[in-house]
Amino acid sequence: MAPGPVEAVDAVGGARDAVAGPRAVTDPALDRRPAPPARRRSVDPVKVLLHQHRELCERAVDPLEIAAGLEAHGVTDRTAARFRHRDVFSLAEELYARVPRTGDPHPAPGSLPVPHARASWALLSLLPGTLGAATVTGLRLTHGHPRPLVALGGVLAVALATRAALRHGPLADPPGTRARRSAYAARAWTLWLLAYALVGDGLLHRVMTGGPGVPPAVTGDAPWPTAATAPVLALLLACAPAAWCAHLLTAGARRRLAGSRSLGDFTAAAKPLLLGTFALFLGALAGLLQLCATVLREPAARPQALTLGALLLLGRLLTVHRHRHAPVVALGTAAATQAAALALPLAARLPGCALLAAPVRTLVGAAGEAAVPVLACGTAALVLLLHAGRTLTQASAHAPTGAAE
Repeated sequence: MAPGPVEAVDAVGGARDAVAGPRAVTDPALDRRPAPPARRRSVDPVKVLLHQHRELCERAVDPLEIAAGLEAHGVTDRTAARFRHRDVFSLAEELYARVPRTGDPHPAPGSLPVPHARASWALLSLLPGTLGAATVTGLRLTHGHPRPLVALGGVLAVALATRAALRHGPLADPPGTRARRSAYAARAWTLWLLAYALVGDGLLHRVMTGGPGVPPAVTGDAPWPTAATAPVLALLLACAPAAWCAHLLTAGARRRLAGSRSLGDFTAAAKPLLLGTFALFLGALAGLLQLCATVLREPAARPQALTLGALLLLGRLLTVHRHRHAPVVALGTAAATQAAALALPLAARLPGCALLAAPVRTLVGAAGEAAVPVLACGTAALVLLLHAGRTLTQASAHAPTGAAE
């Protein structure tokens, strides 16, 4: 039976739908298929690093300053390899080039400022030793009641001169640290160590032998030790060699930093420089000890003075390059050891406390009273030398901004 007109129209429509495919869904509520994910944009790792250290890169006047700052934040040559650079210096050069420069023109890359010697701080570094020699001369020439006044005036003059020498030149505190509590603590420990070098060995001998039983007297004869002026005067005169050694270390490190192409190259070049300046200072101090001992006709006390001088120099170098915590701990430990060596024999005089003096008696009996300051200052100086060999040979310690902390 042939189909009617209506069936024919439905058949044609069905065939058209079969060819054209399924009809589009016009209801938006039914069309909830997720949109295709957007393509990820490639991330520039150097740009991310620039964003993290933008302040450092914007204020830097040289790529080497950026390299030192990155090293202070823990970026090493191995880290730079992840940014497709052979070392931190190459990475710093790219960061320096990417930062827009709209202000004053900066120096050409590779020209780190090298400090020059100045007559002002050179003369100031001679002042503590000069006033110390004048004080010793005055004490040798005066007797009776004027002698305490000479001693007091000399101590005040030397203290002011030393403060002036430490506020100007290569031994000066870095900016923003003069009011810190650690600076006052370091000064207190240093004064104690110098006082012990002056009268410590003799006082320990008196304590170990049952005295002194009366307060110290300046004008008359008393059972108190005579001050060892030769080592202390040599240490005061050594302020000038210390300033020059600090200057040579800073200037040499800046030159080696400008000529290095990697952090490893700079460290390899900075270690001999540090050890060389340290040995130069010890040689100068040994010569001054011999000179003062000969002129004053006193024992030179070389082991005590050399270990104390090494401790003071290393502590000052670390402080100048913004590593303040370790020197304070080392100086405080040495001072506490010396104070304990004096206090334990006195405490052993109490009933039932005789064993407290056993460690000090054993040490003094084996090597004499000089063993106490040599052990205290020598151990602290060795620790600081190892610490300086790790910190002062880094580029961040010698950056113009002093990024190390």
